[in-house]
Amino acid sequence: MILDTLNNGSQYTSLHPLFAKAFDFMSQNDLVNLEDGVIQIEEGLKVIVSKANGKTAEASLTKFECHDKNIDIQVCVSGLETIYWKPREKCVTPNGDYNPEKDVRFFNDTPDMKFQLTDGQFVIFYPGDVHAPMIGEGEIKKLVFKVKI
Repeated sequence: MILDTLNNGSQYTSLHPLFAKAFDFMSQNDLVNLEDGVIQIEEGLKVIVSKANGKTAEASLTKFECHDKNIDIQVCVSGLETIYWKPREKCVTPNGDYNPEKDVRFFNDTPDMKFQLTDGQFVIFYPGDVHAPMIGEGEIKKLVFKVKI
């Protein structure tokens, strides 16, 4: 997992061939005014734009998730978002089977930590990062880049 601000995004472009395209997209678009929906940037890279009210921790933890085939770059455009996290290697209580169509698996484990994102901050979740996002009060606008491994 990596936490930082968009001002430092260029420091991470060498970590994956598509990260540069994701950070270029962010620098070349007015993120505040992007409409909700899915934008296919290129093969292996898309962004999901959403604006929604935050959830309770309890509601978010019902979908304590990780992915096998994608890296998430989650960007808080506006609002205050709390995210729970735990390393996958410490998760021992699966919640259902892996869904290959949605590339998601869920756990019922207790998170190890929580952190907050606000305007212009991002987190990169690798397959080893189990996370429960969108916890908060009020409206949260965010981008979730799906980067194929």
